[in-house]
Amino acid sequence: MSTLTEQYSVTADTNTQSRTKHYGMIIDLTKCLGCQTCTVACKVFHGLGPEIVRVRVVEQEIGKYPDVERLYIPLRCMHCDEPECLKACPTGATKKRPDGIVTVDKDECMGCRYCSVVCPYQARSFLATPKRYFPENGDHWEDHRYREHQVGTMDKCDFCKDRIDRGIKKGLVPGIDPDATPICVVSCIGKALYFGDLNDPESPASKALARYEHFRLKEELGTKPSIYYLPRRRQK
Repeated sequence: MSTLTEQYSVTADTNTQSRTKHYGMIIDLTKCLGCQTCTVACKVFHGLGPEIVRVRVVEQEIGKYPDVERLYIPLRCMHCDEPECLKACPTGATKKRPDGIVTVDKDECMGCRYCSVVCPYQARSFLATPKRYFPENGDHWEDHRYREHQVGTMDKCDFCKDRIDRGIKKGLVPGIDPDATPICVVSCIGKALYFGDLNDPESPASKALARYEHFRLKEELGTKPSIYYLPRRRQK
């Protein structure tokens, strides 16, 4: 199995330390198989119960009978540059890091759900009660991850920030080295997800944007999402 480094043929830029990073994701709708592996991988890695959904894949039918196809659209927190959730949060629990990642501080979140109301992408979940898929068969990993989720707080995708931060400390490059890359990107069967520093022209994400036409969801709202989509290129 090839590594992300081999897959994208990217060489790390030695000058990236002096550049302000802005992490983002590119989703290729042509390659997405609708397999839900990103959803499952996210749930397993983070120990998310049934009520928490960080990544979901919606299905849409395109075309006109008999020329009809299924379009699969992965959705998650868009890590907006101008996040409405941050503006609405009364406690300051929602934060935007210098690298563009939007997070939720569970110690400051009071579960008011204002962020969920104003989010145009329906990207947040509320943890009302701790639930497990297989409570009678828990293991050490599951027990450890479940304890990280505080009841009465909001939850969402955070681009696997801890994974990214640990990788950077080891000298790894997010989007290139698997151990510093979001688990959904690493696990994607169709290789439909690209991740990296959007301010680095050599990152996998930036190269995908430079090569293909792209769009963002609900751009008219001015939230400036950090997730871009490559449109489905229909085969004749």
